Amino acid sequence: MRVAAGDAHSDELLRLRQVNALTAQDRNLATTLVMGTLRWQMALDAVLGPLLARPDQEVALPVLTALRLGAFQLLHLDRVPAHAVLNDSVELVKRTDEYGAAGMVNAVLRKIAAMPKGTLRDALAAHPAWMVERWRKFYGDAAAESICNYDQCVSVVALRMDDPFAAQELEIEGIECAPGALLAGAVRVLKGDVTRTVPYGQGRARVQDEGSQLVAELAATAMPEAVEVLDACAAPGGKTAILAERLMKAKITAMEARPRRLEAMRRNLKAHAKQVECVEGDATALKDGADYDLILCDAPCSGTGTLGRNPEIRWRVDEAELRRQQARQMEILKGTARAVRRGGRVVYSTCSLEPEENEDVVRAAVAETGLRVVPVREVMDRMSMAGLFAVGGEEIVRGAVTDGFLRTLPGVQPCDGFFVAVLERV
Repeated sequence: MRVAAGDAHSDELLRLRQVNALTAQDRNLATTLVMGTLRWQMALDAVLGPLLARPDQEVALPVLTALRLGAFQLLHLDRVPAHAVLNDSVELVKRTDEYGAAGMVNAVLRKIAAMPKGTLRDALAAHPAWMVERWRKFYGDAAAESICNYDQCVSVVALRMDDPFAAQELEIEGIECAPGALLAGAVRVLKGDVTRTVPYGQGRARVQDEGSQLVAELAATAMPEAVEVLDACAAPGGKTAILAERLMKAKITAMEARPRRLEAMRRNLKAHAKQVECVEGDATALKDGADYDLILCDAPCSGTGTLGRNPEIRWRVDEAELRRQQARQMEILKGTARAVRRGGRVVYSTCSLEPEENEDVVRAAVAETGLRVVPVREVMDRMSMAGLFAVGGEEIVRGAVTDGFLRTLPGVQPCDGFFVAVLERV
């Protein structure tokens, strides 16, 4: 209800103290219910609508939420008995001011319980039509279907370790891991809740998608001799930590415009405090003469490459939002162009699948500033020589290169969707 009623994010809410206090089994079920219902919400509503007394009737949010939760369980989960789903859904409504709707909830969910499993499996129907059509246009039908299917699945948990002993400790605590699919420095979790382990609690093992790790690896490799480095939109700090790991002689400034995120980033980067300075600042206000050797510009974006982890984005974003994001991204990239020295490099990235936020921004910036595009394959060659790719990972990453840029597509590559451009000031 908090996600539907405002701008709350499901991943943050699922890390609240009340959720963490649950048993491991109940916490897993809560996560499954929340994320599954949000991922399938659009398709669930399409099933629920015709079963109401009037398909166009307005349903109060507590009632609608109970219906969605119940329908998701009945159509997608096998281990929760139908009678338990109906009972819990009715009880949820009875606890609200809408208790008079309990009978309607029971009647609608009984109809859904009679539907066969698999009634609701079309991943494309769980996404806005305008979004799917764009992906078909830009990437083809097969890729669009792969993206949608990936968005509906439980996201792969990838880790980055801050010390070599963390992996051994995770194993002792019962976490089953495997090597990364893309990067030698990444680890994938096959079994177990890593968030309940000591290394995670101490910040020595952090959850970070391999696509996100790849962005930081490319940035560090783009200018390995860098001394003055800026992470221009740095929170929550995962990419900054990789820059610190790879560029051990560099002084790194991690900039964040929002105070709350800045404080969270300071906590996340506590282990790198001697090398990384966290500062409040807006990248659009960067001035000439800052003279950075390397700037990572991981710009705020629509986030359409992360719908598997952030399912609510799909109904919060529209095409007007893409244009708004583009205008902001242009100003941020222009700011970094002013602040990087001649011969220095800017690595521009987003977790968006939309060209307006990626290629269009880069090409406009190149036309208006003293930046030129460095083919990303040149940086990948250095990564290969340094042994940074996992076994088989280099082939996967090189397959994601188009027109000198890197673009990972969820489901086509085994990670979230990211765009990366390497730029040099001339």
